[in-house]
Order: sequence, then C-alpha cells, then structure tokens
Amino acid sequence: MEPRWYSQPYPPEGASAAEGIRNQLGRPELDLLTILVRESAQNSWDARLTQPSSPVDFRIDMWTVGPAHAGAWRELLLNGAPSGSPETFPLRDTLRRGPVRVLAVSDRGTRGLGGPTRADDAVGAERDFVSFIRNIGEPRDTALGGGTYGFGKGIFYLLSKSGTVLVHSRCRTAHGGLETRLIGCTLWKSYVAGEPGEDRRYTGRHWWGNMSGPVVEPLVGREAETTAQRLGLRSFGPEETGTTVVVIDPDLDELAPPEAADYLAETITWHLWPKMIPIGGKPPAMKFAVACDGVEHSVPDPRETRPLNMFVAAHESMTGPDGRDLHCLKPKQYLGRLGLVKRIMPPLEPTRASLMLDIEDIIHHICLMRPAELVVTYHPGPKPPSVNQGYAGVFRADETMDEVYAKAEPPTHDAWNPQSLVRPESTFVQTTFRRISEALESLLSLGGVTRTGASNVALGAASSLFSGLVGGTWGIGGATAYSKPGSTTRASKSDDAEERTARSAPGRAVPSPTPSSTDRSPADGPADSGEFGTGTEHFTDVPGTDGASTPRRRPRVQYIGEPYYDDRDDASVLVQEFRLPVPGPQLVRIDLAVTLPGTGGRETDPPIGASMPVLVGWEDDSGRVYASDPYVIEGSESLWRALVRPAPDTMTEIGIKVEAVKAS
Repeated sequence: MEPRWYSQPYPPEGASAAEGIRNQLGRPELDLLTILVRESAQNSWDARLTQPSSPVDFRIDMWTVGPAHAGAWRELLLNGAPSGSPETFPLRDTLRRGPVRVLAVSDRGTRGLGGPTRADDAVGAERDFVSFIRNIGEPRDTALGGGTYGFGKGIFYLLSKSGTVLVHSRCRTAHGGLETRLIGCTLWKSYVAGEPGEDRRYTGRHWWGNMSGPVVEPLVGREAETTAQRLGLRSFGPEETGTTVVVIDPDLDELAPPEAADYLAETITWHLWPKMIPIGGKPPAMKFAVACDGVEHSVPDPRETRPLNMFVAAHESMTGPDGRDLHCLKPKQYLGRLGLVKRIMPPLEPTRASLMLDIEDIIHHICLMRPAELVVTYHPGPKPPSVNQGYAGVFRADETMDEVYAKAEPPTHDAWNPQSLVRPESTFVQTTFRRISEALESLLSLGGVTRTGASNVALGAASSLFSGLVGGTWGIGGATAYSKPGSTTRASKSDDAEERTARSAPGRAVPSPTPSSTDRSPADGPADSGEFGTGTEHFTDVPGTDGASTPRRRPRVQYIGEPYYDDRDDASVLVQEFRLPVPGPQLVRIDLAVTLPGTGGRETDPPIGASMPVLVGWEDDSGRVYASDPYVIEGSESLWRALVRPAPDTMTEIGIKVEAVKAS
C-alpha cells in the first residue's frame, strides 16, 4: 500500500491536544535555530552507541527539493491528507505552492529509533521509537544523559512552518539484524471536522505511514529505503545506524539559507564545543558538519576561535591540577569542579550567535555543564574593569549531583533555577553559584586584599583601563594621555635615538654595546635628547675618503599608528608597528614599563609578587618572529611589529630604542 496520512481523533478517555504539546517548551529566550542545535545534538549524544568505533557524526543539511524529487514529495505526502482549511493542515499548501525547502538533522554512530513501534507494546527498556514518535514527556532512560523528559523533540515541529517532519531511521532489531524505518509526523492544532451533524474533534496530531493495520506504522525495510530514495533523503551505509529528522519548510528567522547555515555552524561551536575537543588523550566525542544546497559551511574549531579558546583553556584547567573542587558545607556535599582562566584580550566583535547568549564585547562568563558535558548556559560574573581583559570558567557538576542539576533545568535545558527545587537540592544549586562567585572574587581581587608577598600598592588597583603607550628612546620614556581604552597620545621627544656603533652581522642578536666617547660626534648632542615622530632629520658628519665630512642620517624609529591588541597562538599581545626608515643595520631593543595613572609614575621594577610586561619578539612583514632582545634589523621601509605580553591589570608603556651598527 502507498503510505498515507492518519489524523488522531480524541478517544473517549481523552488525549493531549497538539497545542499543549507544542507549548511544553514554554517561551525560551533562545531562538528556534539555537534550540534546534542544542536539543537535537543532545538527543544524538544520548543515543550514542555503547561501544562506539568512531565519534558520533552529527550534521545539518538544508536544500530545496529539486525537480527530480518534487513530484514524489507531492504524490506521496499529499496522499490521504486531511481536508479542510489551511489552518487545519498547512502542509497541503506548502507542497502545492512551489519549491519546498527542507532542513535535515542527521546523526550516525547512534543506535537509531529502535524498539516496538506501538506504544502499548513498549514495556521493555528498548522504546526509542515510541518515545520519539508516539509518547510525550517520558523520563530519560540514559544514565547521565543530557535530556530529561524528552520535550526537546518538540523543537522540530516548532521550526517547521507546517508542523511536519519526516523521520528516517535505522536500528538494530531484537534479533540483532538491521531495520530501516520511515514515518511522517505532524503536530499542529486541534480541530473539528466531519459530516454535518457528525462532527468529531481531532487532537491535531497526524502520522504518515503504513495504514494496513489498526495503527499507522512506519514503512520498514526495503519499502522504507525505496521511499526515502524517491524523496532524495540521505541513505545509510551497509552497517550504519542512526536517525535523520527532516523539517519541512523550516522557519529560518528571516535569514537567507546560506546565512542560516553560517549561523548554525557558529551556534554548534558555541553550544557543543566540549564535544569538539580531545579530552584525556581521546579524540573528540562528536564531529559536526553543516551544508546548504550541497555547499559545506565550516564549523569553527573552538581551540582556534576567540573567545571560545578561553573556555577550552578553562576546561583544561578544570580537569588539571589547577581545578577547584566546590563543596556545600551545610549539608555536606561535593558539587563539582571549576576551572578558571584570566587573560588580556582584544575586545570582541559580537556575532549573532554570541549576542544570543548575551555575550558582547567582554568575556566574563562561566560555562555550566552537567557530566554529559553539554553546555547548559554561560553564567555571567562580575565584569572586568576593562574591555581588554576577560576571564572564562567551566563548571562541571559531579556525577552524584547530576539528577539535582537536571531537575533545576527548564525543558530547554538552558539554565539552573534553584527556585524550582526544594531543600536540600535548592541549597546545593544556590551554593554552587555562591562558590563560583567566591572563586571569581579571588581571581579578580575584588576584595582588595593583596596576596602574600605582594606590594602594598597592587597594580590591579592602579587602573581600570588597559592601554598601550608608545614612548622612550635611550631616555626616560614618554608621558601618555588616556582618552579612551587603547588610545595613546605621545609626548614630545627627539626623533632620533643615540647613535652608537657595534660590530654584528645584520639580522642577528648582539649584546648591549658599551657607550664610548669615540662613537659619538660633538654634533650629536646629549645622549637622551631628541623627539619622537617624523620631525626634522638629523645628520652626523662622517669623514670621507677625501678627508671631507659627509653627512649621514642618524637612525630613528618611525611609529605606525596606535598600539593595539591582537592574538598570537593562544595568547593576546600588545602590538606596536614601526619602521626604521634610515638605511643600514640598526640595533633595536625594547624599553617596557607600567604606568600608574594619575601620578605620572613609571614602574620599571615590579613590586614583589607582581609581573612586568615582557617582549614576545620582533615580527617582520612575513609574520616571522625573532625573540632576541636586542636585535639587529636592516633599516628600510619594511614594516616591523613589537609584540609585547602586557602585565595584567596595568597600563603598559612600550619604548623602542635604536642605534646604528657598523657592518663587519
């Protein structure tokens, strides 16, 4: 028989209306596409094989049904469609009005939707099919799984403008064989229909499949595989198991399909990054892919993507010796483990995915997760005093506390609400947030207490801003006016550095030369005189071969633009671009200090227990970094960069000193 639709009437004992089921997700703060990623990936993780040979393969595909398959979609999915107005069954209009867009969420390396296909037969442990297709609100049957009551499947229906999905699955049977299943489901609105005087109420739930028996059943075996092929659905490999849920006419929130694909790819990284990183020497637990009309849209690697790389580092801290165990004292209970990292970092460029999480320009969040290591939420902590500083944390609940935190979650699993619990469980969740706050106070020194051995004047209290300062030749360095974070106003100094000579091959580091009166001309003036910038050029009289003096330009530093923060590897550095416009080999060295705003003070020696800025290296135009200081550079119009690792909680002053070097 050709598959056809069956509409569920209200039985005498009553049933759930479609509207009530659709509303079980409540009114989440996250958008539908984000919930789709979170809930479907959670379902896939909970359905992973007990002894997997490879990571769970999770992918999202979007496409327009092409001419080769459009006829089959209309022929098959309009068969037996309930009559009535479009409000009763909108899929009919969706299929008739033109090209059909679909979105498919697939997993492989999972067990598929196995077990009995009838709810009254599902009395054993294997009941994945009826839990997903038939029943609503079943408790989870996966130890330490991400889901609780299975409401997450409702997102597939909410995302479809017609409330309709196709479910294509392959599973193991009770006898160990493989079985392919295909069924359609609609969850829309309850309605009344029938002949005049014989009206009947319907729940708004519809199933599409084999109607040869008393209950609509999925197509199975070869019939399911052939029908899926006619519809153009992704097939299964010879030994593959898993599930594909096809959302018909998805609501992309007014995004163009390629934009939606990019958004889904980024959302996957924000919400599923713990499954994308190797842990304990093991490969990532899941792999992800997104495609639109056959074009792959890359999923960002969290280890290489700022600021998620900070959360990856916090996860490593949590699992390592720097992690903190959090406890509740009354009543006594081990809660879980916390990892924190604090970094100087450039301000963020917010994206649609980060804004959905209320993460804008500063990272000051703790990623909360249960033992399944699926992101619950990013819990905000106190904001750092500067947009150039951030911190990230990861808290993972202990396995013994998994049920408590699961009960604190809404159906969308995106928060922990202690008010939804009773004591002592509510106390445990409240104490978790309190212990996290205490750890953050220590991290940010919010209590104003210096650590043992620290200076009485903490550098962290000296400034609420981070900024790069450009100053200094061989002299005392420059003053700086702070107008906004990252802005720099240079004070007036000499354009030229003191000219000295030292023998060295160009491009190699040399020791600091010893000044000699014979290296300087009386015309040079004082060693620390001069002016920064691009002012008047100075010359030195050098004897020529004919005994006459030949003017020679003295070396100088030409600063290019303001200093700025940038990422190098897994750290953020302060970058000052510069040129050495005078030809010839020249020795450059860094002069670093921290400045205490309001006092004009300049610290070149750190207080006890404090840190100072450090030169990372000199970066040439090609991106190669030379770590030696001092270092010999051939003067030219080539662009160079001084890379400096700033001291936390200070304003950093960068000076570049230069002197001439005689070529050997």
